Amino acid sequence: MTTYDLIVIGAGPGGYVCAFRAAQLGLKVALVEKRPALGGTCLNVGCIPTKALLHTTEHLVFARDHAAAHGIKLGSVEVDLAALLKRKDAVVAKLTGGVAQLAKARKVAVFTGTASFLTPTSIEIVDPAKTELKTTLSATNIVIATGSVPVELPFLKFDGKTVVSSDHAIAFDSVPKKLAVVGGGAIGLELGSVWARLGSQVTVVEFLPKIAANYDDDVVRAFTRLLEKQGLKIETGAKVTGLKKNGAYSVLTAERDGKPIEVEADKILVAVGRRPCTEGLGLEKVGVALDEKKRIAVDRQLRTNVPGVWAIGDVVAGPMLAHKAEEDGVAVAEWIAGKAGHINWDLVPGIIYTDPEVAGVGLGEDAAKAKGLAVRTGKFNFAANGRAIAADTVDGFAKIIADAKTDRILGAQILGHGAGELIAEVVSHMEYGGSAEDLARTIHAHPTMSEAVKEAALAVSKSAIHSL
Repeated sequence: MTTYDLIVIGAGPGGYVCAFRAAQLGLKVALVEKRPALGGTCLNVGCIPTKALLHTTEHLVFARDHAAAHGIKLGSVEVDLAALLKRKDAVVAKLTGGVAQLAKARKVAVFTGTASFLTPTSIEIVDPAKTELKTTLSATNIVIATGSVPVELPFLKFDGKTVVSSDHAIAFDSVPKKLAVVGGGAIGLELGSVWARLGSQVTVVEFLPKIAANYDDDVVRAFTRLLEKQGLKIETGAKVTGLKKNGAYSVLTAERDGKPIEVEADKILVAVGRRPCTEGLGLEKVGVALDEKKRIAVDRQLRTNVPGVWAIGDVVAGPMLAHKAEEDGVAVAEWIAGKAGHINWDLVPGIIYTDPEVAGVGLGEDAAKAKGLAVRTGKFNFAANGRAIAADTVDGFAKIIADAKTDRILGAQILGHGAGELIAEVVSHMEYGGSAEDLARTIHAHPTMSEAVKEAALAVSKSAIHSL
């Protein structure tokens, strides 16, 4: 049995980052991954392939719908779906290969297979191709970073053909004529946008009264209008009840206020969330406790109830986001190495990578008021931003939410082109306890989209320069 200082189970963004940081700090590290490629859901079937598809289809929309207005004359614009998917796969291969090279360079021992606990300090790895081959490892510390999987609905089981998860929806071999998306969160809206741009008739069915439920009502209203303008049909407040056949199509059935809704589709993407992947790890054998939502229970330092066993990322409480998992991983590696790890779970930005994007951090205006906080807000429309006008990306606005007494920034929400890049500045100001005035007095280059964030901060004190 080979012994390590640290074993990390799962090589997604949380796991491999944890392993790499621990190796940087001088620990002997083993990394176990059941997939043949490192990177987890994010690199293989999640964040990265989805963004590749989104960017490619954004180019398509520009060429097809906007190039002429810019004085660019094109012939017929056609899509080669096979080539489009090949590019997506190449992006994935480049990044997963890069992670493997980094593991080798950092002398992290990588094992392929499924891991389960034998004791709190040892695991058994089974090779998925040769189940008779088993490897046993031991370590003083073991980190569980096994991620999450898409949630099925009882009456909408994934079959990979008609009822699909996000894993399947990044690789359709043809463009669905009609696509129903169950769930109006980031995954459903992003993949719905991809296939709508490619020609699908897309209907999004959301149980809650609005899509993008974590965002303020004014943001969601504007966002919904823009998505509908792009061709997505959005049904909110609708409870999905089942599935039936109607000739060549399947019919998704739902109801709203007691009235039936039917959506014809040849593909149904179920995107109602994800659940922690904790089965088969042998947690019960070593006594690792779960919480009421079947997540691994941890303390503020991500330690389980079993000494030496830690858990990070999607298997613990908090947003199931790659960047949150990465920070979990770094902090745990540092704590294990005797360093001062740090995570601020209150400042995890969220982004929906549609076009325009939606991004937010901290408290929204609605959430702050629901908590009884007195707030001041500043809003600035991209329609008054020089760079946005020049680039024809004028949809949306930036909004800053600040404490009415102290002016400290409580949160921000941005609807607009590149919102995911713009939100980072607000996160940085909030990390250091910055005020709206601090942000407003920071020099922003001109012309840039980021000036809208500065103007929104100015608007908190009714001092915006380029709006009334």
